[in-house]
Amino acid sequence: MPELPEVETIRRQLEAALPGAVLVEAWAHPSAKFASAADAVTAAIEAVGRRGKYLLFGLDDGRELVAHLGMTGGFSIVGAGVTFNPSPYCRAWWRLDDGRLVVFDDTRRFGRLAVVRAGCYDGLPTLAALGPEPWDPTFTPTSLWEALRHSGRRLKTQVLSQRPVAGVGNIYADEAFWRAEVHPARRTLTRPQATRLHGAIIAALEQGLRLGGTTLRDYRSVDGSAGANQFELSCYGRAELPCLRCGALLRRAVFDGRSTTFCAACQGPTPRR
Repeated sequence: MPELPEVETIRRQLEAALPGAVLVEAWAHPSAKFASAADAVTAAIEAVGRRGKYLLFGLDDGRELVAHLGMTGGFSIVGAGVTFNPSPYCRAWWRLDDGRLVVFDDTRRFGRLAVVRAGCYDGLPTLAALGPEPWDPTFTPTSLWEALRHSGRRLKTQVLSQRPVAGVGNIYADEAFWRAEVHPARRTLTRPQATRLHGAIIAALEQGLRLGGTTLRDYRSVDGSAGANQFELSCYGRAELPCLRCGALLRRAVFDGRSTTFCAACQGPTPRR
């Protein structure tokens, strides 16, 4: 599933290409998850923002086109005058006043498109309940410590809930816990551990963003290019390979339904509970 670095990479490319364009025609898959996307027709795109893993297309009529990529969603832009042959996985497209097409494909249909009044996310409760952005001043070692030490859940499970911080998924969580030398299956943590984890979350996300995201299978940016962060991962997907820090073999386990890679030597043994 695309996480913050992948979504932000897409946002930056769309932001460079779309503001000022008017949506003059649209088509959307009849599924309730996509159908309302066509309601954006006649509006102009003012800006392309992001909140966690959501893209927010600000429209000039006080509404937003909200897009969640799910596991396999992605945007592309077809140039004016170029023949458009939609893929079997096309879920929506919008024609712009300059003749270009903005296309949303989603192979597995776990994505979501919606048009809402700007900032009104009552029908999108996950978006409404997101925690702070990683670079927001309110996301601090103390806020992370408070969010994790009171939850009673496994630390990684709570981070993935999007409440302590927005935008972190399975890949960057594994990377961050490895960097911080904190076992992701723990249910408690100290203030020093929270400080290390806070810095590690930001560092893992910044690396992913700098490298254009992580492409393991489906993810591509708007221009069709793959990310490069998959070549720089220290933990995620490296089970049974030597830890880059201590040399012990990394392990893989499933905690709360999520596959997790970790180093039992650096991050400590798996808690019994």
